[in-house]
Amino acid sequence: MGMVKPCALVSSCHLMKPVSRTWVNGRCLTYQHALPTQPVPTLQHTCERYLILLEPFVEVDELKRTKQLVQEFLKPGGVGEKLQKGLEKKALNTDNWLTDYMVQTDYLDNRLPVVAYSNISACCPRMDFRDKQGQIRCAAKVIRAILDFKTMIDNETVPVDYLGRKPLCMNQYSQLLSSCRIPGLETDSVVFHGKTSYPSRYITLAYNSQFFMVDVYNSDGTPLTVHQLCVQLERICSSSLETSTEPVGILTSLNRDSWSKCYDRLIQNKPNKEALSAIQRSICVVCLDKAMPQVPDDMYSRGNVLQVVHGGGSQWNSANRWFDKSVQFIIGEDGGLGNNVSHSCADGTIGMALTDYVSASMKLEIIESPTVPLPTPQKLHFNITADIKKAIEEAKQSIDKIVQDLDFSILSFNRYGKNFLKANKMSPDAFIQMAIQLAYYRVHRQHCASYEAASMRLFRQGRVGEIPSTSSASVAFVMAFNDPNKKVWGAIDRKVKLPEMYNPTSGLKQGIFGHFLGLQHQATEKNIPMPDIFTDASFDKVFDYRLATSQVPSKSGCLPCACPYQHKMYDICYTLMKDDMTFVVSAFKTNTENNSEELKKAVEDALLDMRTIL
Repeated sequence: MGMVKPCALVSSCHLMKPVSRTWVNGRCLTYQHALPTQPVPTLQHTCERYLILLEPFVEVDELKRTKQLVQEFLKPGGVGEKLQKGLEKKALNTDNWLTDYMVQTDYLDNRLPVVAYSNISACCPRMDFRDKQGQIRCAAKVIRAILDFKTMIDNETVPVDYLGRKPLCMNQYSQLLSSCRIPGLETDSVVFHGKTSYPSRYITLAYNSQFFMVDVYNSDGTPLTVHQLCVQLERICSSSLETSTEPVGILTSLNRDSWSKCYDRLIQNKPNKEALSAIQRSICVVCLDKAMPQVPDDMYSRGNVLQVVHGGGSQWNSANRWFDKSVQFIIGEDGGLGNNVSHSCADGTIGMALTDYVSASMKLEIIESPTVPLPTPQKLHFNITADIKKAIEEAKQSIDKIVQDLDFSILSFNRYGKNFLKANKMSPDAFIQMAIQLAYYRVHRQHCASYEAASMRLFRQGRVGEIPSTSSASVAFVMAFNDPNKKVWGAIDRKVKLPEMYNPTSGLKQGIFGHFLGLQHQATEKNIPMPDIFTDASFDKVFDYRLATSQVPSKSGCLPCACPYQHKMYDICYTLMKDDMTFVVSAFKTNTENNSEELKKAVEDALLDMRTIL
């Protein structure tokens, strides 16, 4: 059996408080060294919680057998104790043992394309332009906002993120820009150029599936003005008409092993190697997309999501991308604006912080600045051999299949929001999780394993973890709600309140899935046969997720977007506002059992029906 998808469990009460950002005097890393390191839970506690999580998914006989395997695993002096000691030793010698394992397993070892299966996105509200000049002006503002945000990162003055009153790890901000994922056979790597002795002074502009190095700083080190950036972008757009140049960027949409083989062949040629290095070292990629077919206004949001996630296919803008880059901002001619972030470099909340900052900067006026000589943007050239050209054609077919297969549905729900739920003394996030489970049951007539993404940044170097949101109590709630002969709360112990039903852990430090991941890695590293507890059929049932959910708050009304990392799953990203909420539901069409539109409608009905109990 392969490694468990990495998960780290935190108490749901820590998810219900939105991440807040506070301007502070001094440096954003002030609290960094005071943050606790990622703890290793006790083996006994993790195994006890694991058995509880199993209850909704296995029969009595199967649970009995699994309990026997757990007892064997927990024997004093046994394999469990040996793996636990190895993990505790690793925890003493690293800032975050879980992040090391999670990034490697979840991202770098994953051989699926990063498009859809790994990268995450955010879509800004529609901008007020519909032409090429408006697109150029918007792109110039985007670049300047990114440079201002980069200055805060470099000066360590990014607003400190808090969860409640507790400061969060800010390390990911330093990895957000000037970074890139590098393909490799069997596993990838990530390069971070933001802290090097010679930091990047340019961005990569993608236009007509070609790439350009655009210097974005004056000789005195000051960033170019928005007006100066407009001049530079207009120079590219007026001189870079579509050519017969092969669209090298589309290779980044291939599965990782195929792209790695192409990459190795490309870097054998010196100009190719220099061009690839230039993209990797650049601050970010900014994509000026060609016009897409017009759609009705009520279909715009969905179309913009698809454009930002994958570019629309080989005939449109999927080749006008470098999907390995840590940050890409995409600007369309129809007022579309969003970003595409490599999850291997940063998590959704970090990408959304940058997106919110950029979105807020779109309101700034463009002030003309004195005309000064600016260096001509440099076009990056690639030497394409016959085998690379063949791979490009394969990449076109591959991305077109993804485009045809992936489906999104967006629910803008304005009947109530988190203020109404708080007034009724409900945890908004717990309430939403129950609504999603109820919706899934109504569509599929069965319960499923589901999780919600959770920030682990309360710990030093923490990334994203997972909270399992399916429990015996949540199953009882769903069954009671759908049973006309029962009162909703009648099937549930009167002492159990809704937030508690969604809290399957006893505290922040008691991770379960991440703990198992670490133990599995210890077994692999020490050449110990994988213990029976991990190869047991019950183990797969707990981790056989059909629902991946995440709340990603936005201050500017941006939509968070993610895709299922497996065909059998749904992914639901949502934002909760004071008086409304938005859900972005995605699924793959080739899984005919799933239907994003049907689940979206079921979520809306569940939200309306659940309001009746309040």
